[in-house]
Amino acid sequence: MKRAYKFRAYPTRPQETRAARLLADHCELYNAALEERREAWRMRQATITYGTQSAQLKQIRAGDRDGQGRHSFTAQQQTLRRLGVVFQGFYDRCRAGQAPGYPRFKPRARFDQVMFVNGDGAKWSPFGGDGWARAAFQAVGAVKVRQHRPVQGAVKTLQLKREHRRWYVIVVAECDPAPRPTTGREVGIDVGVARFLTTSDGEFIPNPGFLAASRQDTVICGVHGPMDADVNGARNVYARAGLGSGQAAGAA
Repeated sequence: MKRAYKFRAYPTRPQETRAARLLADHCELYNAALEERREAWRMRQATITYGTQSAQLKQIRAGDRDGQGRHSFTAQQQTLRRLGVVFQGFYDRCRAGQAPGYPRFKPRARFDQVMFVNGDGAKWSPFGGDGWARAAFQAVGAVKVRQHRPVQGAVKTLQLKREHRRWYVIVVAECDPAPRPTTGREVGIDVGVARFLTTSDGEFIPNPGFLAASRQDTVICGVHGPMDADVNGARNVYARAGLGSGQAAGAA
């Protein structure tokens, strides 16, 4: 079982600059891989897979040492896998007869996260004596993280994410599911309308009435609910037909 933990990160100004470049370079890799797939199909109806593009990374990194060559090889593979997942969803929608929605290029402003494999291009260090955890990323550095709860299990991946002006680290850990202790007690559950839930022990939970509560909120805000809109709409239709208000009210 995998669990994801989202923690606020506090990079320094130089680290933030390097992290922004990290996202920009991965966005460039994503768009270049997308363009290669698109042009291969347009020109010769050839399908480019993740395996083909992953095999090209070594040559790309060697030809761009100050750009793509600076970053983690496995993190770049994760970006290419991300594109592969998008294309797989596109193929699935085509087979299902749905609106396919061909994958689009990502602008830098909307490419907001990069995934790393823990121990290969990134390293997670839980909080120590100073109360701060550390998440070290290749080409970025060791970023301070406010870890507000312990991470259970073995850390598998780390994601560096930007949300507006804030930075976060998403830690994905894998742990064995902990079974709950048995109580030796069995209970039956019946779900209804007047009562939301009734158990075989005689306990019942009333209907929360979300629809009625939302309807009251709209009336309080001065907006008519959907039923009022239907009645008013019917009156307007009858008024245009030349019927009187009494007839319209009776019809409504």
